[in-house]
Amino acid sequence: MEQVNVTLTETIKVLLDDKKFSTLRDILITMKPFDIAAVFENLQDEKMPILFRILPKELAAETFVEMDDETQEFLIHGFSDSELKEVVDELFVDDAVDLIEEMPANVVKRILRQADKDMRKQINELLKYPEDSAGSIMTTEFIVLRPDMTAEMAIKRIRRTGVDKETIYTCYVTDANNKLIGITTVKDLLLAEDDELVKSIMEENVISVTTLADQEQVAQMFSNYNFLALPVVDNENRLVGIVTIDDAIDVIQEEATEDIEKMAAVLPSDKPYMKTSVFGLYKKRAPWLLILMLSATFTSAIISSFEAVLANVLILSSFIPMITGSGGNAGSQASVSVIRALSLGEIHFRSIFLVLWKEFRVSILCGITLAAANFVKLLLFDLNGQENAFMIALVISLTLVGTIIMAKLVGSSLPLLASKVGFDPAVMANPLISTVCDSLSLLIYFGVAKLILHL
Repeated sequence: MEQVNVTLTETIKVLLDDKKFSTLRDILITMKPFDIAAVFENLQDEKMPILFRILPKELAAETFVEMDDETQEFLIHGFSDSELKEVVDELFVDDAVDLIEEMPANVVKRILRQADKDMRKQINELLKYPEDSAGSIMTTEFIVLRPDMTAEMAIKRIRRTGVDKETIYTCYVTDANNKLIGITTVKDLLLAEDDELVKSIMEENVISVTTLADQEQVAQMFSNYNFLALPVVDNENRLVGIVTIDDAIDVIQEEATEDIEKMAAVLPSDKPYMKTSVFGLYKKRAPWLLILMLSATFTSAIISSFEAVLANVLILSSFIPMITGSGGNAGSQASVSVIRALSLGEIHFRSIFLVLWKEFRVSILCGITLAAANFVKLLLFDLNGQENAFMIALVISLTLVGTIIMAKLVGSSLPLLASKVGFDPAVMANPLISTVCDSLSLLIYFGVAKLILHL
């Protein structure tokens, strides 16, 4: 598929150079907006406006939504006022809001000047909602029906008003005060008798969210209930908008990307990797590297404080990487499992003791397995012929059990504690967990060595 896209892009470039615009148009109208937007990213700047003007008006607007911020801004600067107005008029309100939020102030002013009065009002209303809330990602373009309409009247209303709506399959039923009282679908209306009332067709048990609901929770509801759209209401249950499945997918992708970056100790970025400058990547990575480097000084301090122990049994130092590595790996396993369960709503902070009890039992099994395998390996290979080989192997093996138990408990509890105090649990993942576990592993190691070897 990638090879096909590359070939297609090269073909479009050749047709542009040869000014075969009619052939270009015939090719473009068979393509999806996302694929056309990908072509734009590979074009020289001076070719973009030409290709955009070839697109039919509706397809041009859909393609524009799929473009990255830099391409959108470049095209807007090259648009005449009439061209910009054509694009803005074809955008759905939520897409227009997303565009405005990413553009500089001078571009925003120009976009708003070209929007009609009604769209400007809707845009300003959506911009009032907090970032990452349901209100900020909803659209106000949906089908509203009344309970006393007949099925025939409802179908006529959909035909008359549906052309400007983002989705028409799910229809929302409101009373005279615009309070949400039910939902129905086009399928239900088409299958009903013409004179059957909407109130007898609609489903009254409506699942909705408020405008201030977190967008990540909203996206999760699409997964839980297999929705195509989700109604958004205010504090008085008045219908103010809907979130559609395409916006929910965008949120899931954004949140997953952000969590992965945080778990890798990178500050989140809203730009694609190839479009992020070297200095931009540096700014995202350096702060965390500094924090982790400074926190690692605790490890050095612990080793320095136990120099006497190491001096007496020098071979103990060679097993430090294995012990700290095992602890970091065990802690990361637990933290990733808990973070995933938190993000899916499978567990909450109130489940902390159940989680710790489960992880404790897992850690016992893992610790004993690692310790037993390591004990045999030490006696047969690593410590063969070493004085006090049995006791040293016992120290290392017991340390492994204690380290695995500690790491699993730390790795599972820190994300839960972070969620309780309002931090993103993804921050409490590798490598932060590894840094914490390294220090605690060394304390356990030297403590066990002093106790058993009487140092």
